[in-house]
Amino acid sequence: MTLVFGSLAGCQTLPGNLPAHEYEPFKPLPVEKRLMNEVRIRWEVREDVAQVCAKAIQMGKEQAYITPPVACAVWDVPKQECIVITGPKPTHVALGHEVRHCFEGRFHR
Repeated sequence: MTLVFGSLAGCQTLPGNLPAHEYEPFKPLPVEKRLMNEVRIRWEVREDVAQVCAKAIQMGKEQAYITPPVACAVWDVPKQECIVITGPKPTHVALGHEVRHCFEGRFHR
């Protein structure tokens, strides 16, 4: 699989260990500050999500081993396309988190 995209976001929290702030409501960015407003989202379910996401976000092998990504969002701003990549059993919170990346880009602080 060859991916050439503008920006990437990978998330490394283990599925059962999401931090409490992931369950809190968030205030979406104003429309003019979002990365994209109208976007086509494709959901890709993969057994090798950690390897695919680590490669997509250009994560070093050592870091990928210590904190493997459990999901990622890969987007192409000019095409207004976003691919959410997860394993076969993501939580609704993890899936929603990645969809948020599709609209807001890298929002982690």
